[in-house]
Amino acid sequence: MEAEKQKRILTLAAIDIGSNAARMLIKRLERTDNSILSKKLLFLRIPLRLGMDVFQEGRIGKDRGKMLTRTMKVFSELMALYDIDDHLIYATSAFRDAKNSNSIIRQIKKSTKLDICVISGEEEARIIHDSFHAEGNLLHVDVGGGSTELSLVCNGTLKDSCSVNIGTIRLLKKTITSEDWKEFFFQIRRLMHGVDNLRIVGSGGNINKLARLAGNDGEKQQLKVEKLKSLYTQMASIPLKQRMVEYDLSESRADVIVPAAQIFIIVAHLTKASDILVPNVGLADGMISRMAHTVWD
Repeated sequence: MEAEKQKRILTLAAIDIGSNAARMLIKRLERTDNSILSKKLLFLRIPLRLGMDVFQEGRIGKDRGKMLTRTMKVFSELMALYDIDDHLIYATSAFRDAKNSNSIIRQIKKSTKLDICVISGEEEARIIHDSFHAEGNLLHVDVGGGSTELSLVCNGTLKDSCSVNIGTIRLLKKTITSEDWKEFFFQIRRLMHGVDNLRIVGSGGNINKLARLAGNDGEKQQLKVEKLKSLYTQMASIPLKQRMVEYDLSESRADVIVPAAQIFIIVAHLTKASDILVPNVGLADGMISRMAHTVWD
């Protein structure tokens, strides 16, 4: 009986090492006869800002490398505390670009015994798609610090995905070239070609926060593009410190939220979307889903 219970209940951890922050998500999943019940046990975000080093210097600096190692030690202790059944650790854009990513990975492996997997932008887009399903034609847009992942989903089926080096940290550091923007516009137009009634699904901490600031509630939020434009104009017009106070934002959120809004507004303009569906999910949720399906499918 206990063995059967263990098969039906899993405690899983996903660690997403992004260009702006490292995030840990721990969920308990229970498989019933008809569905999978999910409960979030822990979500922790550490603003390491790895992209601040990588997108300007081409490598993760010594200080941020030490911060990441300390963060991974904390994450390791938390996974032991929650007695998890399995975990995944994925690193994205900053690690893809960093010249010293392999040495950082070896250092963390030596210090914590944790294995970090650097995934491609296309793989990142596919995993994010796994975190949310809805009917209709959807362009799933995940804006990170170093890249934006784009996925075309038609009635729950992933048709195409890509990753472009357009991100909030890159915008802040002014490292995005005209060729990067051309690629971004090209990929969006390519994905939407021949697709009718296309809707945008936004993911990432910034769009989640923007939706809440706009007064949208519920699991499946809809953010009106006109409200997003208004928020962007207000936020961009005031200094960082004032933005932190007026909108109750941490410094690590207050600086990147403006370029994130800018990127989503550009996507909405290109697709002629009037609203953005914001289901409050992301890469870590897709990683949890991937682990569960590996066990249960």
